[in-house]
Amino acid sequence: MQPSPNADRALADALRKLRTERGLTQEGLAQRAGLTSGAYARIELAQAAPAWATVRRIADALGVSLRELAEAVEAT
Repeated sequence: MQPSPNADRALADALRKLRTERGLTQEGLAQRAGLTSGAYARIELAQAAPAWATVRRIADALGVSLRELAEAVEAT
């Protein structure tokens, strides 16, 4: 089953909002999450659908729970 393009966009928008609210750059968040800056940029541009393990690492790097991240996605 292919991920929904709208779901990818909603996740990307939520990540961008949470990242900027925390004053982080894409590079800074990528480093905190153990990702390359290019890999994180593709997620935030909705060009890549991350695995759940990656989503968990990004949420941890943002200091939010998966529930809070899901709520941010739903709010977009």
